[in-house]
This record gives sequence, structure tokens and C-alpha cells, in this order.
Amino acid sequence: MIRDGIKAAQIEAMKAGDKARLAAVRLILAKLKDRDIELRTAASTPDDDVIVVDVLQKMVKQRRESITMFEQGGRTELAAQEQAELEVIEGFLPNQMSVDETRAAIEAIKVEVGASSVKDMGKVMAVLKERHGTVLDMSKASGLVKAALG
Repeated sequence: MIRDGIKAAQIEAMKAGDKARLAAVRLILAKLKDRDIELRTAASTPDDDVIVVDVLQKMVKQRRESITMFEQGGRTELAAQEQAELEVIEGFLPNQMSVDETRAAIEAIKVEVGASSVKDMGKVMAVLKERHGTVLDMSKASGLVKAALG
């Protein structure tokens, strides 16, 4: 389980005295705890790895946006700090699908649901997220789906 790997990384970072990595790992664990608290009242909870990957993907997206903003504002030291956190977070994500694998999955789903135009994009995206959400950046995938249906 991914969560166990994150907890082990926290201990390793403590023992190694790697303060930057430890801070990033603690940030991840705090976000996971927040998500666990949110899900306490949910009727059904998804698999733990799905929860963890969802949280990690959101954190990656936030870091990328922050890096862009800091670089535009000339704050390179803050951009570098965000980049370091991003690398730690991405280290816990499962290997992502390549563009070719994503296109193949989109084509298979397109045929399966009978999608023929951009109007069917929602159907394709829903199935794509359900099947491949943990190994796919959905923001990049939406562009590929739009291109495949366009």
C-alpha cells in the first residue's frame, strides 16, 4: 500500500536528518489525515490506494501551479522549494500511463461507449477516470479525449 510507503519514508527521512524531505512527507501525511476525516461520514469509501493517489495528484497539481506563479513573479527560491516538494510527492505516485497508452485506452473506451463527437466527452472521461484514474493525469487526458473526439 502506498500509505505504508509514505510512513516508512517519514521514518527514513527522520533517521537521515533530511529536513526538506521530512517536511514534504509530513505535508502528504497531513493531507491524507484531512481526507480520512472527510471520508468518515461518507456512505462508502474507496480503496485506500485510490484515496492516496487522489490526494497526491491534487498536491502535484497545486505544486505545478505554484511553481508557475512563483517563476512568473521572479521568486525562484520559492519555485525551487515547490519543485523539491513536487519531486517527493511524485515519488509516491504509481507510474503514469504514457501518451500512447492513454490514446489506446481512449480509443478502446470510445468504441465501447459509442462516442462519436465532443458531446460524448463526459461519457469517455467518466469511464477513463474509473478505469485508469490512479495512473493518469486527468487534466492531460481531457485534451487527448477532446482531440480523439474532435
